[in-house]
Formats: sequence, structure tokens, C-alpha cells
Amino acid sequence: MNDRLTNQINIKSFKQARISRDSRFDGIFFVAVKTTGIYCRPICPATTPKEENIEYYDHAYLAAKAGYRPCLRCHPDSAPGSPIWNGTSTTLRRAKRFIDSGILEHSSLTELANRLGITDRYLRQLFDKHLGVSPKSYALFKQCEFAKNLLHQTNFSITDIAYTSGFKSVRRFNDCFKKQLGLSPSQIRKCRKQTDNKLQLRLYYRPPYNWNHIQSFLSHRLIPKLEWCESDSYGRTFTWSSNAYNESTQIKSEECQGYFTAYHNKEKHRFDVEIVIDNLLLLKPVINNIRRILDLDTDTATIEQHLAKNNFTAIEEGLRLPGTWSVFEAGIRAILGQQISVVAAHKLLKTVIDELGEKFDDEKTFFPSANSISTSNFDFLKMPGKRKQSLIDLAKHSLTVDIQSSPEKWIHIKGIGPWTIDYAKMRGLSDPDIYLGGDLGVKKAIEQTGSHIVPDKASPFRSYLTFQLWNLL
Repeated sequence: MNDRLTNQINIKSFKQARISRDSRFDGIFFVAVKTTGIYCRPICPATTPKEENIEYYDHAYLAAKAGYRPCLRCHPDSAPGSPIWNGTSTTLRRAKRFIDSGILEHSSLTELANRLGITDRYLRQLFDKHLGVSPKSYALFKQCEFAKNLLHQTNFSITDIAYTSGFKSVRRFNDCFKKQLGLSPSQIRKCRKQTDNKLQLRLYYRPPYNWNHIQSFLSHRLIPKLEWCESDSYGRTFTWSSNAYNESTQIKSEECQGYFTAYHNKEKHRFDVEIVIDNLLLLKPVINNIRRILDLDTDTATIEQHLAKNNFTAIEEGLRLPGTWSVFEAGIRAILGQQISVVAAHKLLKTVIDELGEKFDDEKTFFPSANSISTSNFDFLKMPGKRKQSLIDLAKHSLTVDIQSSPEKWIHIKGIGPWTIDYAKMRGLSDPDIYLGGDLGVKKAIEQTGSHIVPDKASPFRSYLTFQLWNLL
């Protein structure tokens, strides 16, 4: 038994989950077979190996580090993520999110540490203690894992995949890929199923997944031309920019535009996603953001067990956090929604997008940029002038700082209070630990249940408590 396995599940449970191929454990642990040198997901359809021939690993990169190569049948790189909730700090979660988006592909470890407000030594200690690898090793593995998915699921050339995955040369990509995964890119490509030329990817989650709730939440707030939602799908337009900071303080920017549609496949516990994007260098952070807004990497069973201990029994199984594309967009939505109904806020937001949004084509438009909002006088909006100024001030603020890292600083903007900041963090950053206790809906839900809830006891999952309460209304 590997000494870095999670303590949440005992050995007996691992055995039972492996033998039964229980999809609820997919991504929580990985099975490595000593006789074949391969590691798999617990749902792998291959013949079940004998118990004495296997080892269990908490993470795929630990199995790879031990010398095992990924299975070409179950694709362990496609398993839903296993979030590092327990025993870890907010700093580590933020660091992992930055690395997953590819920040170390263009910035140094010292620059990442500075952005987090810690030393690079402390950052290395966090990764070693909780993940068992260095930040750079983890980043390289995630690059190769992402490339492996593209090799399996797209028709991109190996050269295109190398650069899309953040490597500076094909030779470096081939060497690193072979070292990290034990296979060459060409070996993976030979096993790929044929697809058409569309960019189509499969994004898996760990059941249960309450699609009806997230679909209903998003559809009630849907803005035509910006978003589209059907009974089995959700899609929207997007823009993305990435700034790389180097030691000479120069900034290199990459930008992209596009749109996606995610189709829910309940039977296979995944979303089949079609993506149109004009800059493949930013494909990785875009995919990660799609995973975030659909909340695909959550172990809801663990969260629901935690909430149940807090005398909250009205739990809806498989509830997720519906995200917004960016914390800036979430902030604008929150300001527009201050002290008015969801319907009224929706009408205001639609007007803003109709007036300031950049058109993609006759059927699609993008959310207004910070620059367009900062230079507007909002004469077309019927709302208090002070609130209009809050929109302008937030947009100007976002043009000068990295608001992804510091939404707390919005408190200095007149008209923005704790509720607006917390709402933006919960939906724009998918912060799992936000309790909107001052929200009228939350107050009504607590009165309705008669529960004696102590919100702090729900930490670090107070965002899920908030959505569970909203769901009761």
C-alpha cells in the first residue's frame, strides 16, 4: 500500500470499489498492476487482477512517478479530478489551480510564489507534503496528461499538440512525454479512435451529478446570444487572456475567443464538449474553466456527509456549484443584481450585453470587455447612478490588477460590499467555502427547514450549503 494514499477510504473499501468498478470512486484512487506495469482507473473494463499483484495510488502522477504507464483502455488521464479539500490550505488550492491553467509554462516558480504571497521554498514544501511531488514535476505531468487527451480525442498533429500543451519544441515534448508516461506520443496516437475534424473532448465527472439542478439554475439566468441551454446541454461564448510575467516585468499576452457546447451523457458520467477556439495555445485553461463552471471535479458524497453532520438533513444528492465564466463577469452580474429580483437583474444584464457586447456573428455575442464597460456612461440603464459608477469602477480596477487573485480588494470600490464580493468568488472562482448568510433566500430557506445550522461547521463546503438552501425555495 502506497504511503501517500488518502485516509478517507480504508483498504477494504478500495478492494470493493475496484472489484465492483464503482464509478463513484473514479478519480479518487488509481490501481497499478505490478505484473503489467500499467495503472488504471477503478472502472477499467480490463480483466480484474489479483489483489497481491496491485498497488493503490492516491493520484495518477504518483503511479507514474513509481514507474507505471497509463492504461490505453480506460485512459486514467480522463478520470475526474480528485480535489485536495482535506488537510490543505487555500494557498495550495490556488497554486494547483494556477499550475493546472499552465502558468509554469511561461513563468518561473518564484514568480508563481510571489503571486501567491509566499516563498518558493514554502510552495515546494506544500506540494511535497500534500501531493508527494514538486510543483514543476506536477506541472510537467499535467502538461503530458493534457497532451495525451488530445492525442486520443483529436486529429491535431503531434507538433500542434506539443505547442498547445505548452512545450517549446517537439523534441522536448517527446522526451518529457516518454519520461512522464512511459509511452511515446506516436504510440498513443496509434491507439486513437478516428474522429472528424471538430474539436470534441470528453470531460468526466464522479457521480452522482444533479444535472437537473445545474441546468435549471443556468437556464433561468441565461442571456440569449451569450449562452444557450437545452434539456441535455449548456453552451456559451467566451474570451480568455493570459499574461506571462517575467523577471524584467515585461508582459506577454495571449488572447482567444470562441464558444463551446457541453452535452450531458448521464450513462457514461461525462460531458461531450464541442469547442471552437481561435488560439490553441489557450485551449488548456479554457478546458479547465469549462470543468470549473460545470463543477466536474467535486466529490459530492464527501461534501454531503460533511453537511449532514451539521444537522442539515434536507440534502439534495449530487448538487454542484454552477459557475460563471470569470470573476469579472460574476462581479458585474452581482452589482446588477443588488437589492432587486433575479428577473429584474436578468433584464438589466441583457440590456448591458445588447449594448456593449462584441458580436461573434448574428447568433452569438461576447460578454462586454472591461474596457467597454469602463468607458460607458450607461445612459441606457434604468438604475441608480451610484450603481452605474460601481460597474465603471470595477471595470477600471480590473484593467490594472489581476482580479482573479484579489477580489477582496473590491471592498475599496464604492458600492461593492461583502455580499457582492462573496457572490463573485463563489460563482466566478468556484470558491467552495462561501456562505451567503445575508442573502434573503438563504434566510427564508433556514426558516423553512427549522434547522439549527451553524454555518462555520459546514466549512470548507459552505458554498454547497448555500446552494442546498437555495434549492429548497
